[in-house]
Amino acid sequence: MTISAAPGTADVPPQFGVLMRRHRLRIGLTQRELADLSTISVRAIRDLEQGRATRPRTDTVRLISDGLRLGPKARADLESAAHQGRRSAALHERFVTEPPTPPLATHLLFGRDAEAQVLTDELASGAERLVCLVGLSGVGKTRLALEVAARLHREAGLPVLWHALPGAAGEYRSDPCGEEFADLVHALVNHLLATADTDPAPFLELVGDRPAVLMVDGAGDRLQTDRVTRLLHACPQLRVLVTSGRPSDVPGERVFLLNPLTTPDDADGSAATSTQDVARTPAVQLFLSQVRRSQPEFVLDAHTAHAVADICRRLDGLPLALRAAADWLVVYDVETLRECLASDPGALLDHLTDAREGARLRACLERGLRGLAPGRHDLLDAVCAGNGEFGLEDVMALTGRTLPECARLVRDLLLRGVVRPLHRPGRSRFQVLQLVRAVWRDGVPPAAASAAAGVPEELPLGATAPVFDGLPRSSAR
Repeated sequence: MTISAAPGTADVPPQFGVLMRRHRLRIGLTQRELADLSTISVRAIRDLEQGRATRPRTDTVRLISDGLRLGPKARADLESAAHQGRRSAALHERFVTEPPTPPLATHLLFGRDAEAQVLTDELASGAERLVCLVGLSGVGKTRLALEVAARLHREAGLPVLWHALPGAAGEYRSDPCGEEFADLVHALVNHLLATADTDPAPFLELVGDRPAVLMVDGAGDRLQTDRVTRLLHACPQLRVLVTSGRPSDVPGERVFLLNPLTTPDDADGSAATSTQDVARTPAVQLFLSQVRRSQPEFVLDAHTAHAVADICRRLDGLPLALRAAADWLVVYDVETLRECLASDPGALLDHLTDAREGARLRACLERGLRGLAPGRHDLLDAVCAGNGEFGLEDVMALTGRTLPECARLVRDLLLRGVVRPLHRPGRSRFQVLQLVRAVWRDGVPPAAASAAAGVPEELPLGATAPVFDGLPRSSAR
């Protein structure tokens, strides 16, 4: 099956057979006449022109060039087309017999089995063909994508073509098995993001109608809708997963929100939660795994459990923050680290830096807050002034908006990872992440205001309603 490049892309270099036929017709030869002149069989010439043969030998190319009486430039073009055909055929064979593998993760995965299984099932079955994995920077999107990629390759036998954009978290080691496909994938991603004038045709020809997975780490919201749509149409069994700070808004996109890891439930560090319960919490498991890299003798016991639990809660279960904080236990003891987070988490962010990630936590958090529309700024101001917890009724009282409008507003904050849902009986409640509150109080220079798609322009916030924990008291309570 021949797949043409999407409209508007660079011209595709002619395949050998197409170029050969063009030269033959230009000088008025039949296939029989060319066969006589070149001493190549009529059947071989027919197979080459119709694309049934794509890897002509070097001597075959020379004989055909002689029969067509080609000049130096035309001969070089025909030889180049033959080389491309041989390389393309070799890649196709490799793609089928030894499917490319995803990179290897450098960190263990904790508490994400349910999310990984859902995404694996959806992509393996083809029920979803475009998945956008969204969440706050540092929440572990890259690590989850690596797990899904590994399962798709291991369990479903799917080729996985991985591409990381500049600035994406380097949580993996490159696999040399995929290097030969890197140029094709890089050209395709540049085409999808419109960041360079590249030709996607070689990628489209490689994948064709075969099952495969394309994973783009750090795509942001820059995917070009029309180009993604054409890609999925040209490759009907291709699945695409991208990690991003927010949805791409491409039609048919399945948005998967990744929340921080679960932390111990007790809010005040009391003895209500046992050491065993603390140890089973995903955020604590990740924290301890990092601590034991530098302190193998560290033990979670009755003396350290509540401090560790409080640290994990104050770091919101964000994997990047947990790993960075755990590294500082070579300097601090666990109680001192807990006290630092309790007194001024914003100040501690400035030196909680994980050099392997190459990212400062404050910068990661600020990226999740920039670009919020003015109405969301006002809402964060209100909830961060209290304990950071709120419900839809609070947003309605604060903004004077209808329930559906407030739900869209909160959904936007959720998808940016700024707030997280609280899974409790009764009405829906949400919590601004504690680290987000610390950064917000310190001040985040807002980007140019732009309302999210589908959300009406924000109305001025009311200033007369009575305040309850930093929010107006709602009559709906």
